[in-house]
Parts: sequence; structure tokens; C-alpha cells
Amino acid sequence: MKHNIQPLRWGILGCGNVTEVKSGPAYRQTPGFVVQAVMRRDAAKAADYAARHQVPVWYSDADALINDPQVDAVYIATPPDSHLSYALKVAAAGKICCVEKPMALNTQQCAEMNAAFAAAGVPLFVAYYRRSLPRFLQIKQWLDTGRIGTVRHVQWNFSRSANPLDLTGAANWRTDPAQAGGGYFVDLASHGLDLLMYLLGDITQVQGQALNQQGLYAAEDAVTAQWRFAPDAVGHVATGSGFWHFGTDGRRDAVEIIGSKGHIHFSVFQDELLQLTENGVTEELFIENPPHIQQYHVANIAAQIRGEAPHPSSGDSAIRTTAVMEQILAGRV
Repeated sequence: MKHNIQPLRWGILGCGNVTEVKSGPAYRQTPGFVVQAVMRRDAAKAADYAARHQVPVWYSDADALINDPQVDAVYIATPPDSHLSYALKVAAAGKICCVEKPMALNTQQCAEMNAAFAAAGVPLFVAYYRRSLPRFLQIKQWLDTGRIGTVRHVQWNFSRSANPLDLTGAANWRTDPAQAGGGYFVDLASHGLDLLMYLLGDITQVQGQALNQQGLYAAEDAVTAQWRFAPDAVGHVATGSGFWHFGTDGRRDAVEIIGSKGHIHFSVFQDELLQLTENGVTEELFIENPPHIQQYHVANIAAQIRGEAPHPSSGDSAIRTTAVMEQILAGRV
């Protein structure tokens, strides 16, 4: 559906850290968009954010922002346990919405959100912004043009040392399954799993094992998985595997996509070189991320609203990412 509101006035629910640099400036700087209002339960912090970012209106009540007639669209940047309730209110108000990832706590909640926006006839976007970043579009171009031949397997290994906050025993919503739907796996691996499905197609069969090795919090901190992608256009089936740990001696983030005549190496989170090896010859390419990492994601929201091109990350794609993570975590031991 094409929307002709100019400018499109956004309200942000939850103006915390992610909106300071990663996303908030992207909404302000995208042509045709303005940030009209922000909301945070702490009124003083909401007022401070609004003053620093030149936002005209601030609220400490979510309903007030959602129902503000001067707000045309809502970006939900709160922890996942509130995504469903806020999204349903945005849909009921008939407003465009973008929700942070992961989309919700589980696939049932994602399905409710998708149904509500379909009934309202307005789009629901999800902030899996790596689908819009030039560095990953380059990888997709290599794959789609057959640079490494038929894809056989993809492997992603990600690990990092324990968060100092968790070592103190302090409260952390990212490791509380009731608020986050899981732990750091859900928070971080969701990005990479969603990206791999964008690059290689849906994951159709998956098995996982998850456990808590450190005992620092309730959520899992060690996860392994193996999966199969849907067959490609000529019936070839690629496989995948992953390992994620949040208590090792340092940070590792390495993806390898192996094909019949080459392979691709890259990092999901680090601004590192892309490496393509084709028929034994390796080339390296550096594509810098934008200063506001959601810049291209937000620009693509604008493109869909103008009727130019569909956005690569919707509620329909994001529910599939949540489903894969649910299946992996079902193997918790």
C-alpha cells in the first residue's frame, strides 16, 4: 500500500541506547520523515532525549504517543516483552509500524501482530537491518550470480566473553527470558540467522542444543544447531551449522559459505573485509557500514511507503526467524 503523507511523522516508543546512534538519527535524516514525538516511562529521560535530538514532543505514557494525531507512524524500540501489546495498539490506531528485533517473545505473538496489521491494512516492518546493508547486499549479489557455484554448506561461529554486568549479578533484561524471549542468543543470533535466510532462503529443518554453562543468569549461554535450507530453484539443498557462546576467552564472529567452486568469509557484526574465493583465486572487499547502522533499513521503509519497492524485512519474514530460534532452543538441556 502506498502512503502519501508528507512528511511522515514518526513517534518512538522507548528512546533508549539503540535510538541514540543506531536508529533515531536515521529516522530524522531520511527524506520525507520527521521524528515528531518520543516516549520513555522515565519522564526526565524522555525530556532529555527530546531536547538533545530536537524532537518537538515527549511523553512518559505509550498510549498518549500512539494516539497522538500528529504521529503517523510508530517505531517500537522497547524490550521484546512489550512488542505485542504496543504493536496491537499501533495497528488498532491504523498507523505504520516498525518494531525492533526480535519481533516478539514467540511465534504466536508474531502471528497475532501480523494478523492485526493485515486487518488494519498498514505495513509492519521489523528492524533486521542487515538485510539492507550494502556489505551484505554484495554477498547476496555474489551468491545470486553463482560466484561460488552451488552452495553446499554455511557455518557461523560466534562467541564472546561474559558481560561484566552479568558477572556482578545485576539485573539485565537481555538475559531474562520473560523479557527477552531467551538470552544473548535471541538478542544477537537473531541478526545472523535472519541474514542467512535472506541470503540463502528459508531454513526448513533445524535441530539445536542449548544449555547454561556459567550459571550467571536464567537464559541459555551456549547453543549449537544444524539445519537445512529450502531447496533452490533447481532442487539443490544446502545445509548449515552454528555455535554461539557467551562466556569464552574473547570475541569470534566468522561465517563461511561453502560452494561447489568457491567460498565466502565474512563477519555478521564486525566491520571487516569480505573475502570471496572463486576457483582458487581470492579477492577482498571492504564496504563500510554507515554511521547510523539502520540508515539503509529506514530508507527502504520510505521506499516502500512511496510505493517504489517492498522492504526486505517484514513481519512475515521476521516470524520465520523467531520460529527457527524457537526450534533451536527447544533442545535446551
